[in-house]
Amino acid sequence: MRYGYIGLGNLGGHLAASLIRAGHEVVVHDRNMELSKRLVEMGATPAATPAELAGQVDHVFTCLPSPAVSEAVLAQVLPAMKPGATWVENSTLGRDDVLRLAGLARSMGVRMLEAPVTGGVHLAARGEITVLVGGDRDLYDLHEAALKAIGNRIFHMGPLGSAAVIKVITNMLAFIHLVADGEALMLAKQGGLDLKTAWEAIAASSGTSFVHETEGQLILNGSYDIAFTMDLALKDLGFAMGFGREFGVPLDLASMTNQTFLKGKAVYGGAAQSTQIVKLLEDALGVDLRAPGFPARLE
Repeated sequence: MRYGYIGLGNLGGHLAASLIRAGHEVVVHDRNMELSKRLVEMGATPAATPAELAGQVDHVFTCLPSPAVSEAVLAQVLPAMKPGATWVENSTLGRDDVLRLAGLARSMGVRMLEAPVTGGVHLAARGEITVLVGGDRDLYDLHEAALKAIGNRIFHMGPLGSAAVIKVITNMLAFIHLVADGEALMLAKQGGLDLKTAWEAIAASSGTSFVHETEGQLILNGSYDIAFTMDLALKDLGFAMGFGREFGVPLDLASMTNQTFLKGKAVYGGAAQSTQIVKLLEDALGVDLRAPGFPARLE
């Protein structure tokens, strides 16, 4: 099978590269053509437009920043896709968006597999990210080899919409943990503890989290460079709050975290790194959370 990949940003570029390294034929496109160069050097074929890409491949992957962008790109690729082709969406969409866009694709003879990923850009670069899949089992089986190329832990959650729910849950937890980790590190700092040793002790304790062990390092370095923005965090928190209302679940911690990220966006801008949410506390107290020996980016 020949795959197309549209959306070669911080995340999608790594996912496309993993497909190429696994031996798949891949055609790539991004509106920023510069992002295609590395992948072309790896063996990908460039396409000038989404429609041109769709006409050259059997199935199309996308990784895009918002449901609106996904819908706009879909409108360009659907008329050019082969009947029976699959659209595999690595972006994080709301469940309603997934079901609606899947209906649009179905009306054009194209089936959808949702496959949002979680774990961070550094794991995507290593082909070790987690893939959360929603869709018909036969489609999962058809594309299992490609999914295993981009990630090392694959979960088929159920029918379309299932992956959207679990992905929003995992991101909601990550943002809550991020705010909590900032408070914990600040308590350690203000309590006179060595921050490097405190980070290590937390990582070895019942209080640790994936966020502490990864993003906590970027906070202590001062780079905050997680390649994920405040706007994206707010998008996902908005999805979580919507599910809370729909399912009748009070999300007190998620609601407070959402308000904190709204403050973060107001202060630092929507394009700021999501990890800079901890900087709100640093700036409020005039205290930097810095320690030696931590990386500027996760490898």
